[in-house]
Amino acid sequence: LEQMQQGTLMRKVKSKSWKKQRYFKLQEDCMTIWYQSKRTGKTEHAPPPSAPVSISDVETVREGHQSEVLQSVAEEFPPERCFTIVFYGRRGNLDLIAGSAEEAQCWVQGLRQLIEPRPFPLTFALVSCTWIRDWFQKADKNKDGRMNFKEVQRLLKMMNVDMNEDHALRLFQDADKSESGTLEGEEFVLFYKALTQREEVLSLFQEFSEDGKKLTLLELVDFLREEQLEDEGTEELAMELIDKYEPSETARARHVLSADGFLMYLCSVEGSIFNPQHRVLWQDMSQPLCHYFISSSHNTYLIEDQIRGHSSIEGYIRALKRGCRCLEVDCWDGPNGEPMVYHGHTFTSKIPFREVVSTLGKYAFKTSDYPVILSLENHCSMEQQEVLAQQLKDILGEQLLTTTIDGHIPTQLPSPEELKHKILLKAKKIGRLEDTLDGPGDEAPDVSDEDNGAEAEEERRRAKKDKETLAQALSNCVIYCKNVPFQGFQEARSHSRPSEISSLSEAKARKLIRDEGNEFVRHNAWQLTRIYPSGMRTDSSNYSPQEMWNVGCQIVALNFQTAGTEMDLCDGLFSQNGCCGYVLKPPFMRDKETLFNPNDPSSREGPGPITLTIQVISGQQLPKVANSKEGAIIDPLVRVEVYGVPADQAHQETKYIENNGFNPRWDETLQFQLHVPELALIRFVVEDYDKTSRNDFVGQFTLAFANIKPGYRHIHLLSKDGTNIPPSSLFVHIRITE
Repeated sequence: LEQMQQGTLMRKVKSKSWKKQRYFKLQEDCMTIWYQSKRTGKTEHAPPPSAPVSISDVETVREGHQSEVLQSVAEEFPPERCFTIVFYGRRGNLDLIAGSAEEAQCWVQGLRQLIEPRPFPLTFALVSCTWIRDWFQKADKNKDGRMNFKEVQRLLKMMNVDMNEDHALRLFQDADKSESGTLEGEEFVLFYKALTQREEVLSLFQEFSEDGKKLTLLELVDFLREEQLEDEGTEELAMELIDKYEPSETARARHVLSADGFLMYLCSVEGSIFNPQHRVLWQDMSQPLCHYFISSSHNTYLIEDQIRGHSSIEGYIRALKRGCRCLEVDCWDGPNGEPMVYHGHTFTSKIPFREVVSTLGKYAFKTSDYPVILSLENHCSMEQQEVLAQQLKDILGEQLLTTTIDGHIPTQLPSPEELKHKILLKAKKIGRLEDTLDGPGDEAPDVSDEDNGAEAEEERRRAKKDKETLAQALSNCVIYCKNVPFQGFQEARSHSRPSEISSLSEAKARKLIRDEGNEFVRHNAWQLTRIYPSGMRTDSSNYSPQEMWNVGCQIVALNFQTAGTEMDLCDGLFSQNGCCGYVLKPPFMRDKETLFNPNDPSSREGPGPITLTIQVISGQQLPKVANSKEGAIIDPLVRVEVYGVPADQAHQETKYIENNGFNPRWDETLQFQLHVPELALIRFVVEDYDKTSRNDFVGQFTLAFANIKPGYRHIHLLSKDGTNIPPSSLFVHIRITE
C-alpha cells in the first residue's frame, strides 16, 4: 500500500492503438486512486465526469490478459505485467499495463487487500466511521485536522444535510469539549453521533425497555416475538443478536442489549426486510426445468444499443455474474472459416464465437452450479456450422450436454439438480430426439399411431428441409431445447414433447395472455417458453417481465445492459434462492390441469386476498441526485409499487419532505390488497420531488413478496445500476394480514 501511495507510472489501454502513460497514485485515505497524464501533470479525471477511482466501486481485479482490450495487445505485453480493474454495475473496465511484473503484483495484491469484504458486525460501524473520517478529510480545507463551524456547515452540505443553523451550532458547541471553537477527530465523531441520533429507533427501544437504558434478554425476546414475528427459537436468536451486535463487552457478558446494539441489529442483515433464510438456496431444485422461472438475457453480447453498440465478452461475464442462466449468441459466417458473434445487419462490432465459448466455459458456474442454456441464433453456412459444433465440443468438453441424462426419451424435462454444471444448447434440430439417441438413420422419422397422415407428412417435409440447411453435428448437440415454431397450445399438447421449446415476441405473448391465459399457464407447466423483446426496441429498452411470469413463462429474456424498472424486477425476483438463476413457480402454476388464469385472480386455489400494510417511517443518508447542482439538497418522497397479476398492480406514495436527504421522517401508512401474493414483487423507490419537471431517481429496492420479513425493518437502497449505496436506507414497519 505504501508503494501504491508513492505512485506508479503505468499504461492505460483503451484499444490496440490507444495506450497512454498515466501516473497512478493511491491517496492517503486508502479510499481513492487518482491518476494524471504524466506530460502536463494535470489530473485526468477517471471516468468522466466523476472524480477519482473510488475503492468502494471496485468489484474485482483480474490478472493477465483477461479482457478483450488486453487480449488485443497480448503479443506486445506479457500477461504478468497486465491487469484489469472491474467495477460494480455497468461502468467500463480499467485496463492497465505496469512497467514490471513486480509493480503489477504490488497493485493487484494491494487492491485485493483494500476490497476484501470485512466481517459483517464491523461493516456497519466501519461504514459509519470510515465514512465520517472520509468526509472529515474532504471538508478540512486547510488540512489542520480541526474543523471550525464554517467547515462543518460546508461538510453537512456535502453530506446532503440541510440543518437549521441554530440546531447545528448547538450540537457543535456540545461536541466541542475542549471549547476551542473547532472540532478535532474524536469531537467530530461525537458531533456526528448526536446528529444521527435516531429518535424513532430510540422511542421504539424505550417502549420495550423498562429502564430505558437497556433491553434485558427477556425484553428483547418480547420485541422479537411481538413486533418481528420471530416465533421459532426466539431465545437462541436473542442471544445470538446480543453476541453479534452489542458493542459493549460488559453488556454482552450480562446478556443485555444497549440502544447502540439495538440500532446495529436493526441495520443488519437480520434486521433487513429481506428474509435472510431466502437469500441462500432454499427451494426444491429437483422438479422439471419448466417448473422454474429462469434468469435470461437477450443479445447478451451487447453492452449498449442494438444498432451501433459494442459487442463484448464483458456482456457474457456480467450476465453470468448476476446469476443469468440463459444467454443468447447470434452467429454469422466470419473470415478464415471462423464464425463471429454480432447483431446482424447493423453496425455493432464483432467477436469470435470461440471467445464467447471459452468465456462461457470459464464463468458459467462461478455464481451458480445450475445449468446454463445457450440460445443459438444460427445464421452460418453449413461449413461454419460444423466449426460451431467442433468449437462447442472442444472447448466445453464434459460441460456440454450431448445426450439425455439417462439415455432414454424424456417424458418430462430433467431438473436443475440433475443438470448441475451442464451447458444445454437451444437451437434447431433435424428430426426428433429419438433419432439422435438411436444413431443417425437416413429414413424419415417414424410416425406414431396418433399422428394423422397430413401431420406426419408435414413432419417429414420439415426434417428434409432442416437436413439441407442444418449441419448434423450441430443438430446432435441439441437435446432438451429443440427450437420449434409455435403453432398453438392444442397442437403442442397433441405432440406432447417436453424437450421442444418455442420463442415468442413480447407482442405475440401479450395477445396469448389476453385471449388464452389459462391455456398458456397449463402449457408452461410441462414445456419451456422463451419470450424476447420486440425488434423495434433498437435502444435496448425492456418490456415488463411481470406479465410474462404471470402465465408461467420461464425464459423471459431482457436486455441486461439497460438499467431501469424492468431489470429491477428481474434482479428483485432472482436475488433469492442463492442467486442461482432459478426460482420455483408457485404450485398452481406447476399443475398441467390448473384452472389458474392471471386475468381472474379468483381462479387461484387457496386462501383469500392478503393485506400488506407498510408504514414508511424514515430515511437515512439518501444519496444526492447524480449530476445535481453544487449545494442542492433533495426533497425525498417514497413510492411503493406492486407488480403482479393485473388486479394487484398498484402504487402509492408518501408526501415529500423539503430539503432533507439526511434523516427525513414521513410516518405515513400505505396499504395494498394482494389477490395472488405468490406472484407479487414489491418495489420501493425514493425520488427527489420536483414540481416543474419529472422527479429524479434517488434509489430503489425490489423483492418478491414471498421474501418479506414483517416487523420493523431497514431497506438498504440500491443505485440505478443495482449496486449497493451504503449507508442509504429506509426504515419501515411491515404488517401482513389475511
